[in-house]
Amino acid sequence: LHQTVEHGFPHQPSALGYSPFLRLMAIGTRSGAIKLYGAPGVEFMGLHEENNTVMQIHFIPDQCQLVTLLDDNSLHLWTLKQHGGASELREEHRFTLKGPPGSPPSATQITAVLPHSSREVLYLGTESGNIFVVELPTFTVLEDRTITSEAVLQRVSEDYCNRRSCELVEAIREHPKNPDQILIGYSRGFIALWDLQNSKVTHHFLGSQQLENLYWQRDGSKFISCHYDGSYTQWPVSSDNRQPEPLENLVPYGPFPCKAISKIYWQTTKNGVPYIIFQGGMPRASYGDRHSISVVHGSQQTAFDFTSRVIDFFIIFSSEPTAEFDDPSAMVVLAEEELVVIDLKTAGWPAVHPPYLASLHCSAITCSHHVSNIPLKLWERIISAGSKQNIHYSNMAWPIDGGTNIAPDPPQRDLLLTGHEDGTVRFWDASGVCLHLLYKLSTVRVFLTDADPNDNMNTLGEDEWPPLRKVGTFDPYSDDPRLGIQKIYLCKYSGYLAVAGTAGQVLVMELNDEDAEHVVDHAEADLLQDQEGYRWKGHEKLKTRDGPVRFEAGFQPFVLVQCQPPAVVTSLALHSEWKLVAFGTSHGFGLFDHQQKRLVFVKCTLHPSDQLALEGPLSRVKSLKKSLRQSFRRIRRSRVSSRKRRGGGGNASEVQEANAKFDQDALQEMELAPVQRKIEARSAEDSFTGFVRTLYFADTFLRDSSRHCPSLWAGTNGGTVYAFCLRVPPAERRMDEPVRAEQAKEIQLMHRAPVVGILVLDGRSTPLPEPLEVAHDLSKSPDMQGSHQLLVVSEEQFKVFTLPKVSSKLKLKLTALEGCRVRKVTVANFGSCKTDDYSENDLAVLTNLGDIQIISLPFLKLQIRYPCIRKEDVSGIASCVFTKYGQG
Repeated sequence: LHQTVEHGFPHQPSALGYSPFLRLMAIGTRSGAIKLYGAPGVEFMGLHEENNTVMQIHFIPDQCQLVTLLDDNSLHLWTLKQHGGASELREEHRFTLKGPPGSPPSATQITAVLPHSSREVLYLGTESGNIFVVELPTFTVLEDRTITSEAVLQRVSEDYCNRRSCELVEAIREHPKNPDQILIGYSRGFIALWDLQNSKVTHHFLGSQQLENLYWQRDGSKFISCHYDGSYTQWPVSSDNRQPEPLENLVPYGPFPCKAISKIYWQTTKNGVPYIIFQGGMPRASYGDRHSISVVHGSQQTAFDFTSRVIDFFIIFSSEPTAEFDDPSAMVVLAEEELVVIDLKTAGWPAVHPPYLASLHCSAITCSHHVSNIPLKLWERIISAGSKQNIHYSNMAWPIDGGTNIAPDPPQRDLLLTGHEDGTVRFWDASGVCLHLLYKLSTVRVFLTDADPNDNMNTLGEDEWPPLRKVGTFDPYSDDPRLGIQKIYLCKYSGYLAVAGTAGQVLVMELNDEDAEHVVDHAEADLLQDQEGYRWKGHEKLKTRDGPVRFEAGFQPFVLVQCQPPAVVTSLALHSEWKLVAFGTSHGFGLFDHQQKRLVFVKCTLHPSDQLALEGPLSRVKSLKKSLRQSFRRIRRSRVSSRKRRGGGGNASEVQEANAKFDQDALQEMELAPVQRKIEARSAEDSFTGFVRTLYFADTFLRDSSRHCPSLWAGTNGGTVYAFCLRVPPAERRMDEPVRAEQAKEIQLMHRAPVVGILVLDGRSTPLPEPLEVAHDLSKSPDMQGSHQLLVVSEEQFKVFTLPKVSSKLKLKLTALEGCRVRKVTVANFGSCKTDDYSENDLAVLTNLGDIQIISLPFLKLQIRYPCIRKEDVSGIASCVFTKYGQG
């Protein structure tokens, strides 16, 4: 067992670097990780031993090397080395700049790094204003070449110097045409051009504003400085030694006070109109909270507005030394939560679809579902639906294309579906190294919500100022948490998809390759069945749209089943052959025939003491915690009502939103709360006994051993298993006769632990195949000659029963001492690594301690146990998904 690949976006990125020579991008994080990305599939990762923030990343010009600066002031040299036919990233040296004895730490605190084009030295600017020169690759300090601030200030007039010293070095830039000259910018606004051969200042520039950054123009005749007050200045570098005056000084978003411009590019083009690209500079009062980068090209100007903080950005332009112009092609922006690339060649400057570094969490992930081995036909239809959605993206080839991916093509097509808080489901290609977004499905259109999908944030009026344009996909704010997707089930053979949400909504969809407009059929499933004395106190159901709804190509809902009360859907199963969908909540479960669009039955599982299940927010740990939480809830309710009485301080929808958010948090807490106690029988009075944890369809022997029939099994939080016999009419009469169901069995586990998995094994002790799997020749027909067995997995033990009598045959208990509990379980197929023709089915189990256990079928012998996830990583354990072929 080992970690094979890490998908998604790095947590807390802190630095960005780019090598035009290697065409590789590097990202550093706050935990000291460094990741390199090139062409899709080309990824390298390194980890500093120190768990410190990476502050800066600089590639050594024209080398396979880079230098990182950490926040503990240490420098690290990394090299890409060939090893066994592939490259790997290795740390070669580390170094910390030391000052003379007794000097303050600020004397050697590095603020700016310049790797010189000679590839022999680094220039290190410090807080004290001195610049140290360090030899590569040994990191030896060349004391005689230190550039002190005193030496730089010798030529400057007294009155400019006396106000205060130069202060720290903000930027060091090498002259683009003359490697013997470097431009040094000090934070107070003073800039000097230093001659390395003669160790003297040739030109100095007296800026009046606090300096943020510098950028040379390509021919070295001018440079540009940007400042704390939101201005930038162009300076000429003339051959004579006159005191240079600025060519122009602009505050692009003035005249009112503006935020600092922290970085700027001046890019030349063939037609003579430059691109000026800068970060920040927005008017303080009205747009001070915006994270923006502006691109100005002649009369075109756009301020790209990001939904999370901009860490850094770079421009990809012509790096040929002989090229006369920069001709920028793309802007690459690293924001705190996503990577955004803008195509500067195409009119309108559209975004480029990134092939990796996907912002998986663009809206909070609420559930996920993995499907292995997708048939090619379905795969192509999903990709085609996705490509129709991507028309607003640029057609530009991915510009960061260094390296070659030498990994073999993945052996099969795998899909990961993630459900999100905003009611979307995203389909990811999870076959290889990069997780690539294929298609995004939104369930919002079926409902009436505050957010109308037609409100386009990007429509800009002609005279809008500043000309903001929202970019990126990260949007953590959900308009209505009730839209959140809680369960997903996709049948890869029929293309049917069922998704269920936070407010009791269950949608059944089918794939359509064209846009379509149709009415979504509605059905209600009342799980309380008018039982006396029960009243739901949670959120209301979502309002639905009347009349036909327009859907884009892809998965389109044709029926909506609404559970009443509208509690979170906690389990879901779809049988595409019988055209049935089963769903469960904390109040019970139901079965729906999606071919005839009628409800087959509902079963209420509420226990008389299950009052908490009606509160909406789910809580599981009884006693002190529960009563505390209820007290807090009462306090909050009284606060809300007193605020209403006073009139003001938040309207009803805000309160509703807060409550709904609270429901969501409480649900997660319920999912995640690690329960600290030994295995013991739970009392029936325990709350949430009726919560339906698992649903399972099986064609097996339920009545007697001579006739098998379709059946539905449900397991609850209170350790009860219900089994229903189903009568599904044959295909020719399927639309005329109703599906019938009657309860055949009810099993109560003695220890009353939550049932997390149910499985039927056929006469060969093999799990029953998925619906339509045999019809597609992808599985043997189940053995109906031998006797079947039922496996019930509770949080505390595994138990095998014989069918149809349901007599106990075998059990495996988890240890009481460690407080170990099953959190996730599935059947996985393990192939032999020695021979292709042998494989076996085992149970893959994840516990609350973060262990993965592999348990044999049908004898329930523990095969192996691996520590996998830290037990403190509760959300990691709660969100684990196993695949059919032994991955998690």
